[in-house]
Amino acid sequence: MILKKYLKYSAILFGAAAGYAYYYFVGCQSGSCPIQSNPYFSVLYGALLGALLIMPGKRKKKNPAD
Repeated sequence: MILKKYLKYSAILFGAAAGYAYYYFVGCQSGSCPIQSNPYFSVLYGALLGALLIMPGKRKKKNPAD
């Protein structure tokens, strides 16, 4: 149980770090790109993607006849 909680937090932190790295290395010089031009948005977007990756998906119900 505790390991799953740390896995969630680490995925969010990894996503946030990846978002900042994307801002830092790729970025947007003109300022017209809303996510890449602001480091706060990039970090938030990366953390959101990290959280989405770790979320469980829908499981299929097993049919008792099978």
